[in-house]
Amino acid sequence: MAERLIQASRQRRAKAMTAAAGLAGQAAVPLLLCALLAPSGAYVLDDSEGLGREFDGIGAVSGGGPNFGASLHILKVEIGGDGQTTDGTEPSHMHYALDENYFRGYEWWLMKEAKKRNPNITLIGLPWSFPGWLGKGFNWPYVNLQLTAYYIVTWIVGCKHYHDLDIDYIGIWNERAFDVNYIKVLRRMLNHQGLQHVKIIASDNLWEPISASMLLDPELLKVIDVIGAHYPGTLTVKDARLTKKKLWSSEDFSTVNSDMGAGCWGRILNQNYVNGYMTSTIAWNLVASYYQQLPYGHCGLMTAQEPWSGHYVVEAPVWVSAHTTQFTQPGWYYLKTVGHLERGGSYVALTDGLGNLTVIVETMSHKHSQCIRPLLPYFNVSHQFATFDLKGSFSQIPELQVWYTKLGKPSERFLFKQLDSLWLLDSGGSFTLELQEDELFTLTTLTSGRKGSFPPPPKPQRFPSVYEDNFNIDYPFFSEAPNFADQTGVFEYYVNMEDPGDHRFTLRQVLNQRPITWAADAFNTISVIGDYTWSNLTIKCDVYIETPEKGGVFIAGRVNKGGILIRSARGIFFWIFANGTYRVTGDLAGWIIYSLGHADVTAKKWYTLTLTLNGRFSSGKLNGKTLWKNISVNFPENGWAAIGTHSFEFAQFDNFRVEASH
Repeated sequence: MAERLIQASRQRRAKAMTAAAGLAGQAAVPLLLCALLAPSGAYVLDDSEGLGREFDGIGAVSGGGPNFGASLHILKVEIGGDGQTTDGTEPSHMHYALDENYFRGYEWWLMKEAKKRNPNITLIGLPWSFPGWLGKGFNWPYVNLQLTAYYIVTWIVGCKHYHDLDIDYIGIWNERAFDVNYIKVLRRMLNHQGLQHVKIIASDNLWEPISASMLLDPELLKVIDVIGAHYPGTLTVKDARLTKKKLWSSEDFSTVNSDMGAGCWGRILNQNYVNGYMTSTIAWNLVASYYQQLPYGHCGLMTAQEPWSGHYVVEAPVWVSAHTTQFTQPGWYYLKTVGHLERGGSYVALTDGLGNLTVIVETMSHKHSQCIRPLLPYFNVSHQFATFDLKGSFSQIPELQVWYTKLGKPSERFLFKQLDSLWLLDSGGSFTLELQEDELFTLTTLTSGRKGSFPPPPKPQRFPSVYEDNFNIDYPFFSEAPNFADQTGVFEYYVNMEDPGDHRFTLRQVLNQRPITWAADAFNTISVIGDYTWSNLTIKCDVYIETPEKGGVFIAGRVNKGGILIRSARGIFFWIFANGTYRVTGDLAGWIIYSLGHADVTAKKWYTLTLTLNGRFSSGKLNGKTLWKNISVNFPENGWAAIGTHSFEFAQFDNFRVEASH
């Protein structure tokens, strides 16, 4: 291996400059082959005493791609459970006990797209919420352990049967309680179905009490393969280490994808291992593809929140990821010689055991690397020289490729830039880096690194001020209509087989009971759409109440909250009920009543609702006739349009249209 490296390196030596050259001109980044200036630290990279822990990969929650951009090793997806899980609901493959459908939602599509880009990508499934029928009347997934395990196993089997996707790891219940007996039942059922290869990760919450539970229960210790903690702040606990299991930061980041977020990501990708022996770090979330005003806007590795325009932004965290992901693979090993730099920052080194070496050095400052959680204790990073000595099997490496990122001022900013390679034969396997604050270096024997280029994305645009959807799609690619963001309940394309007329194809709210919730779902179902800045608008929609007597539906404007805050959403809500009444409320919960009265409405019949908001005044029509008008509304001043139902009940919507003027 070393001879091949030397030969290849000499072929390139004519064009290779000394590392001191760095970037040309003003962007010069001194990389010194030998210690021309007194270094502030010397660090040995050595495998003679054995290796550290096996590296399991870098990933994101809910793709991947070989040496182009983020090149993720892991994709973790939500197992849709019909409940609100931060920015919306994801549909379950089993809304009801005898219902199975493995084409709802977008996670199947996303996993297949990820596999196209990286056939070796690791797939993880984890439930946040569960369909209500599993709880037998309780908001709890562990009422019948066999039933819940069966539900999860059907999802894994469906992945394979319908999409040829092999799930590698399965989780228990995101950031909520675990049940020891459920974990054991799940393992037995997986084995019984021939899914011995599917490993269990637990408990996607804190290090404790799962670690202590494993130490006290030999069977539990045996069936759990990975301990996954969320937002560990780069630290682990003694009990977790004593289990001798793989330790992962199975959800981390959740930070706005600015340079601050990139600094957070760069720091924890190194220090989760240096400080906490974590061999995988998974970012929430993969792509910020949801309305920006929902909770945690812009908290993805990249941003793509305008499906109507196609605009997207490849943010800095993508290129920070590449510093690790493009030059390592799951199955590589960390060296034992990793650690902190004397004047702040950290370094890790990994090898494939075949002679390749990748070193990642980060100097993220406290000011520019704070993650959303937990609180980051103060530390100092300052200008320094760091000398690295390659020992053991790495001592004969002739050349290292160099990739560089500098976060901060636009004039000094570089993202994943390839510098001139380091020639090591004349320096006895030693090199020195000059390090400033907020920098990231990757030094590697691999020559396959690439900063993928792509044509400029379409320009950003506002959501169309006139928008309509008649839902007339015979074979929809996705189960949900574009641009609608379900916040409680699930709204799906529906075909009325018995209706040959105008309402054969509709959008239907399909949940008839409250799910086992993860967040504070509303008591009404609601799906929002449009531009959050909308103020003056007219919303028109055909509606169909399916539940006699107790059923009800609404259309709304200026809806000001969503996601985990949906229960407290304000707006102007126009309701009609199967008992022959209407209401106008200032909130989703229905506490603020502006108007109420009789309306000629019953179930099982189509009606057209129209809501007009203009300045401080609102009015509503039923089948084109004014039902109420000139109701004064002072708050909110703007927000989304919405449709929904009074409770978890079947109802249909058709010919939705909104016309807005900002």
